Amino acid sequence: MYKKLNDLQFVIGLFFTIVSVILLLNVVLGSDAESKLNVYTGAVFLVFGLAMMLIRKGSKA
Repeated sequence: MYKKLNDLQFVIGLFFTIVSVILLLNVVLGSDAESKLNVYTGAVFLVFGLAMMLIRKGSKA
């Protein structure tokens, strides 16, 4: 696990994934006027974060 945390690409992907989960949970649990923007931003951040974490794993194999 510590090897993964030394890899900057994994850490950036983890950050964007956590931020996307926070945005998407905000939409599910609360109701505000900016919920459409939060859904789109959360979805894009989730795709980007997962891609950052999985690209490195795929290139090593």
